[in-house]
Amino acid sequence: MERLNRFIVHTVPWLTLGMVLVTFTVVILRYLFERGWVWMQEIALYMHAFTFLLAASYTLSRDEHVRVDILYRPMDIRRKALVNLLGSLLLLIPCCAVLFYQSLPFVANSWAVLEGSQDGGGLEAVYLLKTAIPLCFVLLFLQALAIIHHSVQTLRTQ
Repeated sequence: MERLNRFIVHTVPWLTLGMVLVTFTVVILRYLFERGWVWMQEIALYMHAFTFLLAASYTLSRDEHVRVDILYRPMDIRRKALVNLLGSLLLLIPCCAVLFYQSLPFVANSWAVLEGSQDGGGLEAVYLLKTAIPLCFVLLFLQALAIIHHSVQTLRTQ
């Protein structure tokens, strides 16, 4: 999981930079040259989606997701490990399982017809974008397993 997180942390900044450059180009083309291409707007949208869907597991691995800090921060290491363990077992894993399972027909239907953009001149790869949805939940599930392992180790040694 650590190797995958390193790949993500090196990929996401490039996606973000690409998204900014494409968006800037779209604005310049539209307002200075009165030209616009749907596919460019959709590329920015795809990069935005991939950035958040891929970065979710990395952010979780660094313990940087939003939490109620007024309760969590003052806890000792053992209690934090218990909260992380229970949160992963009772909330994160079931949520990932349900969302993964519920997204599969959505993605399968998109692949079955090789779904493309509904807008003329758009990208013909909506099915690839939709594939990132279950991938996000697989990555979060794997990260939850890593958190569970780390939490159990912490509880055993503290």
